Amino acid sequence: MKVDLLLGLQWGDEGKGKIVDVLTKNYDIIARFQGGPNAGHTLEFDGIKHVLHTIPSGIFHKNSINLIGNGVVIDPVIFQKEIKKLEPFDIDFKSKLFVSRKAHLILPTHRLLDAASELSKGKSKIGSTLKGIGPTYMDKTGRNGIRVGDIELEGWLDKYRKLANKHEILIKNLDVDLQYNLNELENDFFGAIEKLKNIPFIDSENFIFNELDKNKSILAEGAQGSLLDIDFGTYPFVTSSNTTAAGACTGLGVPPNKIKDVFGIFKAYTTRVGSGPFPTELFDKDGERMAKVGNEFGATTGRPRRCGWLDLVALKYAVKVNGVTSLMMMKGDVLSGFKKIKVCTEYEHNGKTLKQFPFSVNDIALKPKYTEFNGWKEDISKINNEASLPKTFLDYVKYLEKELNVPISIISVGPDRTQTIIRQKIN
Repeated sequence: MKVDLLLGLQWGDEGKGKIVDVLTKNYDIIARFQGGPNAGHTLEFDGIKHVLHTIPSGIFHKNSINLIGNGVVIDPVIFQKEIKKLEPFDIDFKSKLFVSRKAHLILPTHRLLDAASELSKGKSKIGSTLKGIGPTYMDKTGRNGIRVGDIELEGWLDKYRKLANKHEILIKNLDVDLQYNLNELENDFFGAIEKLKNIPFIDSENFIFNELDKNKSILAEGAQGSLLDIDFGTYPFVTSSNTTAAGACTGLGVPPNKIKDVFGIFKAYTTRVGSGPFPTELFDKDGERMAKVGNEFGATTGRPRRCGWLDLVALKYAVKVNGVTSLMMMKGDVLSGFKKIKVCTEYEHNGKTLKQFPFSVNDIALKPKYTEFNGWKEDISKINNEASLPKTFLDYVKYLEKELNVPISIISVGPDRTQTIIRQKIN
C-alpha cells in the first residue's frame, strides 16, 4: 500500500484540517509529519468548530488511527489542553492516538527564548508564533534536544536542567526586557509530561513499515504551507521545518517510493499571517472584504491575515516543488460578489518579466501583473454539486486547472464538512 500526502501550497491557513477530516474515511491512519502547535487546523461539523494544533485532523473518526510523527515538535502543555478540549467527545486516545518517541519536546525555555529572540529583532522581527518552534528545531539539529522517548529513561531530568540552564544564559545575552516565572512554567510543564505518558509512545517508523506491509492506507498531514518551507519558502520569513512533500519522508520515515498521490490545498485567493513578502497583497476595500467575509484570523495566533489576489506564479512553484497530483480549492465562496476577479500570472521587476518564482520576492520593485476574470454574484455556499455552480466560477476553476496542469478534485464552498463538492473521486 502507498502513502498519500496532503499539504498547503501557500503561506499556511489554506484549510488543510477540513480536507483531512473529509478524506479520513478513506484512510486507516492519519499522520502529522512536521511542525508543532504553531499549526491551527480548523474543522467544523455538527455546528461545532474545532481547532487542532498538534493532534492529527482525523481524530474524530472512530475507525482511524492518528499518529504524531518524529518530525513534529510537541509542547506537552498545549497538547494536554487539546486533549482536555476533546474529552466531551468520548475519544479513546489510548487506542486512537500514538506519539513517536523520536518527536522532540518544546520546553518552557524554548518558548521564552523564542520571545526574547523576536524582541531582540525589533522592526526586523519575522512574525514568529512565539510557540518555541524555532528554538526547538535548532536544538534538534544542534543535537541538544530532548525527545519524547527520553522521558522514559532515567536521568532525563538532568538533561532537561542542563538544556534549560543553557537557554537562560542565551536569553540573558539577548539583553531584552522579558519578564517570566520559570518555576511556574515548569510546574505546568512537568504536570503535562506526566499526562503525556498516558498516550502510547511508539517507534513510529517501524509502525509505518508494519502497517504498509499490512496494506493499510496512510494519509500524511502537513502543517503550515509550502511557501513557509525552510528551504523553498520566502526565507527568512519561514517556519523551521520542511513543509513540502520531502518533509513527509523525513518526518515519518516514509520511503519516497511509497508515496502515491500528493494533494495540494490552496485558497481561491491568497493570505498570509505575520511578516514577510506578499506580492499580491491588497490594501484597499477588496482586501478588506476578503478578510471580513473569509473571517481571516489566524487559528493559532488570532492575528488578522493579510489578503490579496491569487498568486499563480507562487502557486505553480509550489505545485512543482511538491509534485502535486490533485488540487483542492478552498474558500471560493468568499469571492462571491466581486465584479472582477484578478490572478497574478507573472511579476515585473526593473523592466523585466518574471514567469518563475525568483530567489527573493522581498523587493518593493517587484510588481504583480494581473489577468482579469468576470466574477459571480451568486452565493455558492449552499451549492452541493458542480453542475449548479455559476459558469463564471467554473471558468475560473478551469483556467486554474489549465495553467497548473493539475486537476482540481475538490472545491470547498464553506467551513463545514458538508460544504464540499467532490469533482473527481479521491483514492
